[in-house]
Amino acid sequence: MWNGKIMHSWILRHALFNGMVATLMVATGTIHTLAAKWADLNTAGGSNPVAEHFYDHPFFQAATMFLGEALCYAAFKAWYIWRQCNNQDMSIFGDQKFNPLIWAIPAMCDLCGTSMMYLGLTWTYAASYQMLRGSVVIFTGLLSVALNLGNKLKTHHWVGMVTVIVGLVVVGVGDYVFYNGGSSSGLDKNTVLAGDLLIVLAQIITAVQMTVEEKIMKKYKIQPLQGVGLEGIFGFSTLTILLIPMYFIPWHLPASSDFWQERTRFEDTIDAFHQWGYSAQVLVASLGLVFSIAFFNLAGLTVTLRMNTTTRMVLDSSSGIIIWVISLAVGWQKFEPLQLVGYIILLTGVWMNHDVIVLRCSPCVCADSLQTVLLLDDEDDGSGVPPSGGVMSSADSHLKIEIKKETECQSSAFQSPALVSSNYFR
Repeated sequence: MWNGKIMHSWILRHALFNGMVATLMVATGTIHTLAAKWADLNTAGGSNPVAEHFYDHPFFQAATMFLGEALCYAAFKAWYIWRQCNNQDMSIFGDQKFNPLIWAIPAMCDLCGTSMMYLGLTWTYAASYQMLRGSVVIFTGLLSVALNLGNKLKTHHWVGMVTVIVGLVVVGVGDYVFYNGGSSSGLDKNTVLAGDLLIVLAQIITAVQMTVEEKIMKKYKIQPLQGVGLEGIFGFSTLTILLIPMYFIPWHLPASSDFWQERTRFEDTIDAFHQWGYSAQVLVASLGLVFSIAFFNLAGLTVTLRMNTTTRMVLDSSSGIIIWVISLAVGWQKFEPLQLVGYIILLTGVWMNHDVIVLRCSPCVCADSLQTVLLLDDEDDGSGVPPSGGVMSSADSHLKIEIKKETECQSSAFQSPALVSSNYFR
C-alpha cells in the first residue's frame, strides 16, 4: 500500500489546510469586528437628517452581514454544477436530499444574536465586544449537558466556566470604571455597560445556533459553503422584510435616539443608503463587513466540520487581543488595565473549558511522552493517495497506530493536550 513518506506527506497537507482555515477564521473575525466598529464611528450626511451624523444602523448592518453569507450559496452552486458537468466525484457534497428549511433554525438564531451584538457594539468598545463573545462557552457547555449531547463536563470545565464569569465581570467593571466617551459615539458609561450586557445575552442565542449547526453539518455531511449560503439566504430574506416595518415604527432605542434622528424611526434604512453614497469610508467599511463575515462563517463552519465546535470557539476568542491592540493603536479607546486583566482571565477560562489548559490529568497523555508507531503493509498500489476516496481508515490502509506513554503527568500541573495525528483522519 503506502510507504511512510507518502503518508507523512498526506498528514502534513491536512495539517497545513487546517492551519490555513484556522488562520482565515481569526483574520476575518478580526476584520469584521473592526469594520463594523469603523462604520459606527464614522459620520456622514444622510436623509434623517441631511447633516452629518453617526452611522447608527445595527439592524441594517446585520442585513448586510447576511447578504455576504448568502453570496456563498451562489459560489456553492457554481462549484456543484462545474463538478457535475465535468463528471467528477459528487460524494463530497454529501446527501443533498435534506430539507433546506432545517437551516431556518440556526439562521433565526443568527439573526437575533447578530442584531443584538451589533447593537451592543454601537454602545461599547470593539475590544470589549470581541472579548465578551467568549462567554458563549458557558452557554454551550450548559446546553451540551441539558440536551445530553454526549459531552461530559469534568471538574476543570466547570472551573473554566466560573473563570469566564469572573473575566466577564472584570471586563465590565473596567469598561465602567475607566470609561472614556471618545470611543463610544458620545454614549455615557451606563450605556457602555448596557452594551456589554447585551453582547453577553446574545451569546445564549449564539450557543443554540452553534449546537444546531454542528448537529446538521455532521448528520448530513453538508459542505460549509452550502451551509453558510442557506443560512445567509434565510437570514437576509427575513431581516429585509423586517426592515420595512422597522422604518415606520416611531420609536428608537433610548440610548441613540437623541443623537441624529429628526424623525424617529426604529431603523432608518433609507438614511443608511444615503450615508453609503455620501461617505467612501462608510461604504468601504460596510463592504468589508459583507465579505469578511462571509469568509469568517465559511471558515468557522469548515472548522466545525473538520474539527469541532470547541476549536471554533477557541479560535474565535483568540482574536480579541488583536482587536484590542489595534483599537489602542488607532485611538479608539484608552489603555484600561482591568480590561487586559479581564481578557487574560476570560481567555484562561475559555481555554480551560476547551481542554487547552487542564487542572489535572488522570490518566493523561503528555505531548513529550507520545510515540506514534505506524505499521504499514509492504504492498503499495502506486496510487499515492489515501484509499476510500481520500479518507484513510485502518481497514483500508492496514495502518495501525500505537500510542505509548513513557512518562506520567503531574496531577497538580497545568498541561496542554497532545495533538494526536488522528485529528487529520476525520
